Amino acid sequence: MQKILGLARRAIDDYKMIKEGDKIAVGVSGGKDSICLLTILHNYKKFAPYKFDIIAVNINLGFEQTDQKEVEDLINFCKKEEIPLIIHNTDIAKIIFEDRKEKSPCSLCSKMRRGALNTVAIQNGCNKIALGHNADDILETMLMCLMNEGRFSTFSPVSFMDRTNITLIRPLIYVEEKYLAALAKKYNLPVVHNPCPKDKNSNRSETKELIEQINNNKPGTKQIMLGAIYNPSRNNLWDTSTPQEYKRDNTDNRKI
Repeated sequence: MQKILGLARRAIDDYKMIKEGDKIAVGVSGGKDSICLLTILHNYKKFAPYKFDIIAVNINLGFEQTDQKEVEDLINFCKKEEIPLIIHNTDIAKIIFEDRKEKSPCSLCSKMRRGALNTVAIQNGCNKIALGHNADDILETMLMCLMNEGRFSTFSPVSFMDRTNITLIRPLIYVEEKYLAALAKKYNLPVVHNPCPKDKNSNRSETKELIEQINNNKPGTKQIMLGAIYNPSRNNLWDTSTPQEYKRDNTDNRKI
């Protein structure tokens, strides 16, 4: 707990994610990452140098296969910890899989879930939304953008949405997924397993496997790639706005 709490605190401090008087809607999808995020922010409140409030928001996608016992465990956990919990019921699963019959549903599902989360946050007076994206998610997104769209891009630690006046924060960007899995197991946190038929069978899961293969072949590669994201000043990409003959060449002294 202390290690993850320390990494989350460092991310919060580095990117000024939380300020005095914030009211934060924590997106609790049911997975281990989001329930760990809720637990971390709940504990961080106890010693943070400023006062802020959190509420937990679960967007129910409407899958009939959702384990109601797991949902009850989540409700009881929030009651025990005195964390306000809102379960917002939707027909997202029906719209995507029955009405639209989407073959690649992940992008649309993400947009619809985010829209529902924004609505609940606004209705409850929140000015920020906390999402449970971890270090592995950040790297996977960067590689997906590079391989599928031909651009270097990934989640931002902090993003302000003009249309809603809501700020997105991602306090777990320095935390690897394996540590969150261990935390959830150690403290028996209430995980609501995802019944979506595309879970573990998506572009993201394929990218996750690719990263694991690369890191197994050359241990430490994942941390090196994350370092390129955390320290963009190291990057040496082309910039057409500056004549190439005037750019300083930093490649000669690099060790290949």
